Amino acid sequence: MKVTEKDVSYVAELANLDLTDRERAGMLRDLNSILEYVDRLDELDTSDVPPMAQVSDRYGVDQSKRGSERFLYAMREDIPDGLRKSLPHEEALANAPDPDEQFFRVPKVIER
Repeated sequence: MKVTEKDVSYVAELANLDLTDRERAGMLRDLNSILEYVDRLDELDTSDVPPMAQVSDRYGVDQSKRGSERFLYAMREDIPDGLRKSLPHEEALANAPDPDEQFFRVPKVIER
């Protein structure tokens, strides 16, 4: 799959970016280079590589444990929304600087 100039222009427009012709050409080159590398990675045989729960050991993982046991801390019970205790609506809005009666009011950040 190749990225075209039209794709770069479309995404730049969505992101509200004003790219110069030079930046647009660089973006096109860089994105296609990334996709070519991903295609090369797809050629690797990973059938003997076990799936990973996490790719980093940064978050207080017990180094003495092996394999997936090291990442059990990341698991939590799956509780449906209706059964989980939520923050009361009034309390959630209590510290909002400019709340509506039901919603957080936020300033407009995108102007077109």
